[in-house]
Amino acid sequence: MRQSKLFSKTERTPPKDEAARNAELLVRGGFIYKNSAGIYSYLPLGLRVIRNLSAIIREEMDAVGGQEVLMSALHDKKYLTASGRWDVDVVYKATAGGEREPHFNLSWTHEEIMSEVAARYVSSYQDLPFAAYQIQTKFRHEPRAKSGLIRGREFLMKDLYSFHATEEDLRAYYAKVGDAYRRIFERCGLHAIYTLAAGGDFTAGNTHEFQVIAPIGEDTIFVCGSCEYAENEEVSKLAEGDSCPTKCGGVIRREKAVEVGNIFPLGTKYAEAFNLKFTDRDSSQKFVVMGSYGIGVSRLMGVIVEMFNDEAGIRWPAAAAPFRAHLLALGGGAGDEAARKHADAVYEYLQRSGIEVLYDDRDASAGQKFADADLIGIPWRIVASPKLGDGAVEVKARDTKEAKTVSLKELIVEIKEHSKV
Repeated sequence: MRQSKLFSKTERTPPKDEAARNAELLVRGGFIYKNSAGIYSYLPLGLRVIRNLSAIIREEMDAVGGQEVLMSALHDKKYLTASGRWDVDVVYKATAGGEREPHFNLSWTHEEIMSEVAARYVSSYQDLPFAAYQIQTKFRHEPRAKSGLIRGREFLMKDLYSFHATEEDLRAYYAKVGDAYRRIFERCGLHAIYTLAAGGDFTAGNTHEFQVIAPIGEDTIFVCGSCEYAENEEVSKLAEGDSCPTKCGGVIRREKAVEVGNIFPLGTKYAEAFNLKFTDRDSSQKFVVMGSYGIGVSRLMGVIVEMFNDEAGIRWPAAAAPFRAHLLALGGGAGDEAARKHADAVYEYLQRSGIEVLYDDRDASAGQKFADADLIGIPWRIVASPKLGDGAVEVKARDTKEAKTVSLKELIVEIKEHSKV
């Protein structure tokens, strides 16, 4: 991608209406555009990040047997009425035709829709277990849309739903998905803590969240400094300084954290609402046992930016970055044809070598190019200049201060070795 052809541009000054660091940097870097509070459009750079995160999530969901689907975003009132969630505060409602009363809602979750679909195809224990997931836009009537991508009114989510014949089978799969979530967050460069939490509007029992300790966190968790057993303040009876209840010998500390994922053991709540039954081995009729599992993809993007930035801009982990390398063409000034040809040759070499690269071929000063490279935050900055000699470039990792001169072959080896996910 030639940066001169990229229609979005970087901005020098922070947007006046953004308090969150993630939104500030993503807007300035040309990743997103703010349409309204809590509502953003994803520009080419931002969409590449979203696609990278989605690819990681898809790999891990496929690995635990998930089948990808895409469900409707506009729901008839009958669905939330059946489960008792029509009047939940976060629901966006809409009228149809000349009706005065709302008859539809914009999706905020899909337990009801998926339960009705499953009821069409599940009749026997032989049809179980199975799991289906989607990555789709969700909507929440969010009164506190002030944290950029971390708390939005419109957001992208991965939601997985599993269906089981027994509670024991659900618990086994629940743990399996929990392990997959750990892998997803690790691949994204985040350390997420498995945390006991309340059920909220999804289920009456306890659930689990994946929390990243961060100053910007809106949640408070109590976490063991040794084994990392953790509880959300909403359900916890622990206090800072207590001994860990797991008897590991660790001490509980109080931390601010931001939720990046959650998993819910739903039991038969939605199966009962939609008459989702199956015939068991003994010919008895039983309700299907369900679980649901969510990751906010756009929220994950925001959390990554909050955790990986400095005074100059974003520092993308390799797995999330829109490109692996940012090539800067430097020369003797505007119209320097030799410098341009040299940088073009490096760009072509990188592409042939399988390196995704953003090529800053703009007629701009070296200072502006360096500043924009730091702001955008691609893991590797490469400088191509005839002054470095034939077949040589200057390379610097975004999270280091030192640059070094290497051959093109050495460059490819270094980038590929340090970009493994």
